[in-house]
Amino acid sequence: MNKIPFGPTYDEMLHPETVKAEVRQKALKALQEDELDPVNLFNITWKNNRDEVRKMVLPSALTGVDANIVVMLGCGFPSGSHKVGPAYSTLIEGMVDNEIVPGEHTILGPSTGNFGIGTAYISKLLGFRAIVIMPDNMSKERYERIRKYGGELELTPGSESDVILTLERTHAMMKDPKNKALAQFELFPNYRFHRHVTGNSAVEAVKGVGNGRIAGFTSAPGSAGTIAAGDQIKKVFPEARIAALEPYECSTLANGGRGQHRIEGIGDKMCTLIHNVGTTDFVILIKDEETIQGLKIFHDGAEALVHMGVDREIALNLQNSFGPSGICNIIGAIKLAKFLRLGPDDNVVTVATDGFDRYHSVLADLNGRYLETTEQVLQRWTRNIFLDAGEDSVFDFRQQARKEQLYRQKENDWLKFGYTKQFLDSMREQTFWEQEYAKVQTYNEKIAALR
Repeated sequence: MNKIPFGPTYDEMLHPETVKAEVRQKALKALQEDELDPVNLFNITWKNNRDEVRKMVLPSALTGVDANIVVMLGCGFPSGSHKVGPAYSTLIEGMVDNEIVPGEHTILGPSTGNFGIGTAYISKLLGFRAIVIMPDNMSKERYERIRKYGGELELTPGSESDVILTLERTHAMMKDPKNKALAQFELFPNYRFHRHVTGNSAVEAVKGVGNGRIAGFTSAPGSAGTIAAGDQIKKVFPEARIAALEPYECSTLANGGRGQHRIEGIGDKMCTLIHNVGTTDFVILIKDEETIQGLKIFHDGAEALVHMGVDREIALNLQNSFGPSGICNIIGAIKLAKFLRLGPDDNVVTVATDGFDRYHSVLADLNGRYLETTEQVLQRWTRNIFLDAGEDSVFDFRQQARKEQLYRQKENDWLKFGYTKQFLDSMREQTFWEQEYAKVQTYNEKIAALR
């Protein structure tokens, strides 16, 4: 087999400080000066240039809870989103297994946005043609970013809630043997990246915060990759509770609801194949309009927040570090903290997938829908959305009878794509997920040996 391009192992993405110093320094320089330099593969990590997890601990003046809400920031990844991690992991695993070959295969990326951007970006760095299959009603900034990285677009009808159409189109295109899909909803490199890299980074993120433990982790499933971090969090902190967040308007996991919504990147009318529902303790519903209003507060409401007691530096740091799904995750973290009656020593960890850079059009749409968004209005929204977030729409899935609901949903979604009931039943056992996670070490060795 030919050598694969020089890229990181799973362990190096978790611990960039173990990368050769000259490579690490070159990568950090490229992140600022040339994002299309392939050395940026070594910037796929939650760590900053000081080898610390990029995070914010939100003040109680914003959250209204005593518990510490710790948000890991994905906007510092190359391409601007942590989704670049599973895109790279899926492609590099295929390359070291000799199933994806440069110059021979075209890469398909089914997505509603950020994974598609990551697919286009990673394909560009590794020399592949990329086709991103996504709904035709997402923010225009997402399409522009995909084209910027040389990706081609294959658009399907609908919006965030119609991602099933992108899967159907992807499976149809895979009939051509030259097309290889980075199928984020069903391939386990997505699970492995987030369990190993995101999960262990979350454990590191709470060191020195509160009691140094994680009481809760919240994530809104799109592909359900990020929520795999919860499996690793539970390994380290067995008391941790994991909550999956859904749009109130599309409550598929909670009660089979199927509606349209505007939280880009989540709530895709399915239980994804790689979602380990056995470790999901709660499902919490979040109203989509509140995530867009929250985006407005964070981006344009610094003065309003300062007047409500938020430190000015923190208020300014909020401006460009979040998209709607990150706001959703924060609201869910607040609801979980209230539901669990957490105190000042307790930590709830969540994730901001991306930053504001791909949501200018979303905010423009909001500004067109409201007669005014004065400082007083933004303060009222802050109280309603964050400070007064209630314990409503929190569904407890810790009982086996409730988990059966999720297993049935997964069967309904994936039997039609050729998976057997026997295979789906095997996912009920935690040993299945431990075996998938154990492959991290195998791929660490393969990547290191073949690059």
